[in-house]
Amino acid sequence: MQKRVKKVSKFVNKPFDFIICAVIFILLALGIVMVLSASAPSALAEHSEPYSYAVRQLIFAILGIISMFVLSKIDYRIYKKFYWPIYFISCGILLLVLVPGLGVEANGAKRWVGISGLGQFQPSELTKIGLIIFYAGYLSDHKDELKDFWKGFVKPLSFLIPPIAILYLVQNHLSASLIIAMIACIMMIVAGARMLHFIVSGVIGGCGVISLIAYKLASGGSDGSFRITRILSFLDPFQDKLGAGWQVVQSLYAIGSGGLFGVGLGESKQKYLYISEPQNDFIFSIVAEELGFIGCVLIIGLFGVLIWRGILIAMKAPDTFGSLIAVGIISLVSIQVILNIAVVTSTVPNTGISLPFFSYGGTALFILLSSMRSIIKHFTCRK
Repeated sequence: MQKRVKKVSKFVNKPFDFIICAVIFILLALGIVMVLSASAPSALAEHSEPYSYAVRQLIFAILGIISMFVLSKIDYRIYKKFYWPIYFISCGILLLVLVPGLGVEANGAKRWVGISGLGQFQPSELTKIGLIIFYAGYLSDHKDELKDFWKGFVKPLSFLIPPIAILYLVQNHLSASLIIAMIACIMMIVAGARMLHFIVSGVIGGCGVISLIAYKLASGGSDGSFRITRILSFLDPFQDKLGAGWQVVQSLYAIGSGGLFGVGLGESKQKYLYISEPQNDFIFSIVAEELGFIGCVLIIGLFGVLIWRGILIAMKAPDTFGSLIAVGIISLVSIQVILNIAVVTSTVPNTGISLPFFSYGGTALFILLSSMRSIIKHFTCRK
C-alpha cells in the first residue's frame, strides 16, 4: 500500500501541469474541428476540396505538439544568455517582408513572408515571442531600476520603438503593435515598475489618441484612412452594412442566430461566403452560431482555466526570468482572446486579431504551441 502511495505521490508531484496540458489539447481539438466546419465552403470554392484548410491546420498542430514537448526538455534559463541577440533578431525578421520574393502583400498590407512548401507566415508572430524573452531577461537583470521613472519606465519602453515603428510603417500592422505594447507593459508591472507611471502616461496618451480621432472624424477622415472607416463602422456598423460594416454585421447575425444551444455543428449559414474568410479572425462568430451561448461560455471557460493555471505557474517559477516568460506567454494568449471576442461582438473596432488555437494559420499555431513550453511544466529545471 505504501509503495502505491509513493508511486502516486511521485506521479502527482512531477513538475508537469496536467490540467493546463489537458486544456490546451481540448482547445486545440475544438479549434481544428471549428476550422474544418468554418472553412469548408471557402475551401470548396477556392480549392475544390472542403478539407484543405483543416488538413493543413492539423499537420501544423501535430508539428506544434512535437515542438512543445521537445522544447520542454530544454533548460529555459539558457535563453537569458542570449536575450539581446534575440531582441535584434526579433526586430530584424520584421523586415523580411521587404525582401523581394519573400514578402507577400494581401488586403493592402505587406505582413506575410512566403516560404515554398510551407506557405505564408507572419514574422510578427515570432517577434512577439522574441520580445517576451527579451523583456523577461532585461527586466530580471534590471529589477532594481524599475522604481525609477527614467531607468525603470522610459528606458524599457523605448525598446518598443523599433519593432512598433517597423510594424506600423513597413507592415501597416497596428494590431500587432498594440499587443506587443500591452504585453511589455504587463511584464513591467509584474516585474515591479510603478503603476503610477503607467496610469499617468496612459491618461495623457489616451487623451491624445481621442483628440486625434475626434479631429479626424470632424474632418470626415479626409486622408482616406481605413482606420477612420473602421471606427465609423464600429460606431454604427448597420449604417453601411453593405460596405465597411459588412463583416461585423454578418458576425452579429451569426451570433444572434446561435441562440442558447446553437444551430448545430456544421450547420452555420453565415460561413457560406457571408463572412469573409470565416476560418480566420471571425471564427468565434461561427462558433457562436453553431454551438450557441452554452458552447461559447464553455470555450471562454477553458481559456479562463488556461490563464488561471498560467498565472499559478508564473507564481511558482524558481526565478524572475522564468516567471516573466510565463507572464508574457499567458498575457499574449489572454490579450488576443479578449480582443478577438470583443471584435466579433462589435465591442471594439475591427483590429484583425486572431483567436488562439481556433483561427486558421499553420505557422501561427505552430509558434503558439511551441511557446506553450513555458507553461505546460512547472519549470522542470528547478534549483
